Amino acid sequence: MPSTFRFDLLAKSGYAARGIVFMLVGGLALLSGVAGEKAETKSALSTLLNQPFGRIWVGAIGIGLLGFVCWRLAQAIADTDDHGTSAKGLIVRTALIGSAMTYLGLAGFALGHSFLAGGGNGGSGEKDLAQWIMSQPFGSYLLIVVGAGFVIGGGVTAAKGLTRKFERYLRIPDQNAIATWICIYGLVARGLVFAIIGILFITAGMKVDPQEAGSMGDAMQWLRQMPFGSALYICVAAGLAAFGIYNLIEARYRTIPSPSLSAVTQSVRSALPGR
Repeated sequence: MPSTFRFDLLAKSGYAARGIVFMLVGGLALLSGVAGEKAETKSALSTLLNQPFGRIWVGAIGIGLLGFVCWRLAQAIADTDDHGTSAKGLIVRTALIGSAMTYLGLAGFALGHSFLAGGGNGGSGEKDLAQWIMSQPFGSYLLIVVGAGFVIGGGVTAAKGLTRKFERYLRIPDQNAIATWICIYGLVARGLVFAIIGILFITAGMKVDPQEAGSMGDAMQWLRQMPFGSALYICVAAGLAAFGIYNLIEARYRTIPSPSLSAVTQSVRSALPGR
């Protein structure tokens, strides 16, 4: 058996699938005034499902997202991106596991609707998460903590774009400078939406009402109610589409290290109690 397993195809197909989803979300947000749909990942997939060959497209996206889940787990467990075991590194790797679980749910939704004509409803995953958290002991306080995590995560995502830290793993040819600016724009927009979702979570925790928690679509509507909200909404909606393009660029140009199977085994063993 080879000592390494190629994750590059899994990762690249996953980035491509996530890119398509966010381009759909951005397009849905821009057309929401006409279509009446919220800018949600599940709503975007449901919209695609109703198009010609929709089940095939959604099924392919679901399979790609499963590849993305495998890549996220490789990043977290085998530390393919060398985040290390410092406090900061462990926080990043824990966040990657959370990302894997999020996209596992979205992949299940896509595959369920594509092959089984089911697989869950088209509601907001964030609201479902908020309701589950609120049902736990000290749920309102925990919801505030999770909301703060969203805010911090949003800030980190936006900073990743503004400081161009994404170029650590992305090798965009010099002649494609426009691609770099699209990446920056997309990451800042995605970070802003993340932060707003966090604010809505914190509000829900303070009011002890999980219905106050917001999804991506709710965050976009919150933006629309701000001063110059229509302009902000359009800019951020286009930014979500740009984030989708950023993922397609990652599918093309990102450096994908292949983790050693022995490294994965060692990481799992070290995480076991008593080790």
